[in-house]
Amino acid sequence: MSSKDVLKNATTLASYNVLLQVMFRVLTFLLNAFTLRFVSKELIGVVNVRLTLLYSTLVFLSREAFRRACLSGGAEQNWRQVINLLWLTVPLGVLWALVLGCVWLWLLEAPDPQAIPHYGPAVGLFALAALQELLAEPLWVLAQAHMFVRLKVVAESLAMVAKCMLTMVLVVSTPQWGLYIFSAAQLAYTGFLVLCYAAYFLRFLSSGEAEKKSFPLCCVRDLLPSRGRGESLVNWKLARLIWSFFKQSFLKQILTEGERYVMTFLNVLNFGDQGVYDIVNNLGSMVARFIFLPIEESFYVFFAKVLERGKEVRSQRQEEVAMAAEVLECLLKFVLVIGLVITVFGYAYSYLALDLYGGSLLSSGTGPNLLRWYSGYVLLLAVNGVTECFTFAAMSKEEVDRYNLVMLALSISFLFLSYLLTWWQGSVGFILANCLNMGLRIAHSLLYIHRYFLHSPWAPLRGLRPSPVLIFALGLSAALTALSEAVFCCDRGWLLRLVHIGVGAGCLLGVLAAVWLTETRLVHFIRTQLLSRYTKKET
Repeated sequence: MSSKDVLKNATTLASYNVLLQVMFRVLTFLLNAFTLRFVSKELIGVVNVRLTLLYSTLVFLSREAFRRACLSGGAEQNWRQVINLLWLTVPLGVLWALVLGCVWLWLLEAPDPQAIPHYGPAVGLFALAALQELLAEPLWVLAQAHMFVRLKVVAESLAMVAKCMLTMVLVVSTPQWGLYIFSAAQLAYTGFLVLCYAAYFLRFLSSGEAEKKSFPLCCVRDLLPSRGRGESLVNWKLARLIWSFFKQSFLKQILTEGERYVMTFLNVLNFGDQGVYDIVNNLGSMVARFIFLPIEESFYVFFAKVLERGKEVRSQRQEEVAMAAEVLECLLKFVLVIGLVITVFGYAYSYLALDLYGGSLLSSGTGPNLLRWYSGYVLLLAVNGVTECFTFAAMSKEEVDRYNLVMLALSISFLFLSYLLTWWQGSVGFILANCLNMGLRIAHSLLYIHRYFLHSPWAPLRGLRPSPVLIFALGLSAALTALSEAVFCCDRGWLLRLVHIGVGAGCLLGVLAAVWLTETRLVHFIRTQLLSRYTKKET
């Protein structure tokens, strides 16, 4: 597969993933708004922070390293050995379930059983849901490596719809079940996910379609662990790379979910405050999950296939390096513009957004200030996602090992800063600590990219320089929307609220016009490599 084909498939995957994330976040957005009216914020805090942290930690530590390592070799590798490695995620998940389950049940403070019943069984059920999802891991990696872009969309869409529908029905009909409601919904989600992947590959491998597409596996039996004649059970070079990524993934998980770990283990906020923080956090990260995460996941596959890991630029095929540099520059400009827009407009519209979403429960306390700070944090999230996406795809195994030490230092400093800043500034301290650590991660990635292209004709970091016209449009919009909030919003009736919204819409149109007129390369990239892929068929 040529680098151009890889780019087309990667952008198609990114486009479908964006649509998937939009649907997920919209459904979660509506589900949270619905459940807020039937359950307490303390219950939401336990589910969305304590139990979701158990689930995400178990899944991440069990599979993240396998995903990164097994996708690095692309589709042209010994898939029998790769499948054998991927099935190790299940026993590893069982081990983590036992360890984490003991921690969650006996080391952490349990919620009041009168207010939040069934905590112990819920811990076991969320761990079981995570193990159930790991059963689909070999199929997920196969689908990603061979660009089965629509499979992920269909599987996760059906699973998410099933989860939302079950949650809504149980919340209305049996609210006394408490945590059992959300445990059953999580089991339904992972169950649908596994069934969809299994059904697809059963049909694909038994229909003869796999042979037509030169798929490396011939029958359903090949999906199970097996040993080829005259070859080792696993690829030990790949296994060592997995170990390197495993050490890194453990640290990255602390950075990704750091505030939840601090809330869970250090008890800096009560369950009610945790619930409010999590809702604001989810609302603030909607666009990040809509766009930035799918781009990071999809273009990591692109960079990993186009670039040769650990080799200097001059030792690789120059046309492929040139394409990677051009894509990186456009991606940086794309996420930078989106991040700046969110930062500028998030300041003036945080209060209104929370008031419309959750009423005074969210807008009367620290919620608006939290969302304003989070709007600035989104800008750092945007840049970091793309820079680390490229860096991890280009690093050698030795560089990955050295970076683990950097991640260790960042993890320790993040936990310390989170506790210190939360004690000083409350919930906002979590966002401040995230901003500081994200800035350090970006600095490391930018330095790596600068050195990587230093002796080459390409300078993809130019993507971080917006045009002067765009900077002026953003600055003017920030001033006008802040003035509009002070004059028209938000306790003066719906008519003035609509005026405030109209001012924001006008300013946003001006910013988009500035992008269209001055960022022509970016506009061309979006039109040719992102938007045009929504209608492409699976290859």
